[in-house]
Amino acid sequence: MKDVVAIILGGGRGTRLDPLTRYRAKPAVPIGGKYRLIDIPISNCINSNIMSMFLLTQYSSASLHRHISQTYNFDKFSRGFVDLLAAEQTIESEKWYQGTADAVRQNLVHFHNYPYKQYLILAGDHLYRMDYSKFVEAHREMGADISIAVKPVTAEEAKAFGVLKVDPDRNITEFYEKPQTEEELEPMASEIPEEFRESENEGEEKRFLGSMGIYVFEPKVLEKAMADDPSRDDFGHDIIPASIPNNKVKAYYFDNYWADIGTIRAFYDANLALTNINPPFAFSQGRNPIYTHPRFLPGTRVEKTYIERSFLADGSYIQAASVKNSIIGLRSRIGADVDIERTILLGADYYQTNEERVDDARRGQIPVGVGDGSRICNAIIDKNPRIGKNVVIGEGTYKDDKDGDNYAIRDGIVVIPKNAVIPDGTEI
Repeated sequence: MKDVVAIILGGGRGTRLDPLTRYRAKPAVPIGGKYRLIDIPISNCINSNIMSMFLLTQYSSASLHRHISQTYNFDKFSRGFVDLLAAEQTIESEKWYQGTADAVRQNLVHFHNYPYKQYLILAGDHLYRMDYSKFVEAHREMGADISIAVKPVTAEEAKAFGVLKVDPDRNITEFYEKPQTEEELEPMASEIPEEFRESENEGEEKRFLGSMGIYVFEPKVLEKAMADDPSRDDFGHDIIPASIPNNKVKAYYFDNYWADIGTIRAFYDANLALTNINPPFAFSQGRNPIYTHPRFLPGTRVEKTYIERSFLADGSYIQAASVKNSIIGLRSRIGADVDIERTILLGADYYQTNEERVDDARRGQIPVGVGDGSRICNAIIDKNPRIGKNVVIGEGTYKDDKDGDNYAIRDGIVVIPKNAVIPDGTEI
C-alpha cells in the first residue's frame, strides 16, 4: 500500500456537535475516555499499512494540530507521515475550503509530489475499524475509477446519507445526497445484498444503501472531475453524481460497525455503547489497535466507589459513591458521595495540585472536577469543569434544545461546555 495516499478531511465546523466544537475542530473531540476522533482513521491507515497521510484542516484547528504533532511521529526509515494541510491563501485561491471536494482541490499540488496510484478519501469524524487495504484491492480488482464504501441504512437514517443504487455487478447507477422527502427517498430503495442480510439484525428495515463518505479515486479521474467544473465543491452533492455517467463507479460493501459522530446524540450513544457487555466497537483489539497520544499518567485512584460497566481513563481520582454506565476521561476528579450514571466526563487538560485547590477554596473559586454530593446523569461534561457541591444535572426531561448559562440541552442530553463553572446547589 505504499503507492496509496490517504486524504483525511478534518476541516468541518461541526455545528451539530456544539458546544463540544466551540473551541476545537470536530476530529479533535475526545472519545472513549482517552482518544480523539481523528485517531480512528489514522489508526486504520497504520493498521492497513497505508503510511502516507494528509490531514486537511481549517476550523479551530490548534488542538488538532497539537495532537497530531505530539502523537504521529514515524521513524526516519518508514517513510510514513501525517502532514497537516491547513486552509491557506495561495495564488490559485484566496478562499476558505468551500466543501469536502474543494478542500482536496486546493491541495492537489501537494499530492502531485508523489507517484500515488490511488487517493483514499476519509472523514475525520467516524467511529469504525476497517482494513483499507482490502478496500483498495477490491477497487483495483474491479477496475474501478471510483469506489465508494456503502452499508445498509433505514429510511430515517438515509436522510443523513448519500443514498445510492447498484446493479448486480456493483456498478453504482444512481446517487442522491441526503434525500429528505418520501418522493426523493422511495425511488432509491434497493434490494439489500445477501451478505448484509446475514450481518444486520434488522435487515428488513434497512432498504437503502448509504455512502459512508469513504472513497477510493483514480487520481486522473478525480482531477478531471474537479477541472471540468470548478464549482463542484462537495463529493456527495457534486463530484460523485457527476462522475457516474462517464466513469466506472463501484460499491464496496462494508458489513461491520460504523457510526457517524455528527450530532450530540450520536456522540453520546456511541460512547455509552462502549460500556456494553458486548460493545459494537471495542478499543481493546490487540491486532488492530487504535493509537493516540501516549501520556505518562498514573493509574486511576478509586476509593469506596461502586463501579458498574464504565470506562476509567488514566490519571483520575474518584471518591464517588457510584459510577454506572459512564465514561470517565483523563485526569477526572470526582468528589465524595457523588452519583454518576449514563454520563460522559471528558476529563481535564491539566492537574490541579492540592495547594492550587486550597487556594481556589480560599478565594471562593470552585476547584476543577465534580464537587461532593453532586448527582449527574444523562449528560456530557466537557473538559476542565468546575462543578460545585450538591449540584444536580440531567435528572429532568428535556423536549427542546436550549442554551443556558454554562450549559446546553441537545437531543435531550445536558451538555456542560469546556471550562464551565457550575455553582454549589445548581439544578439543571
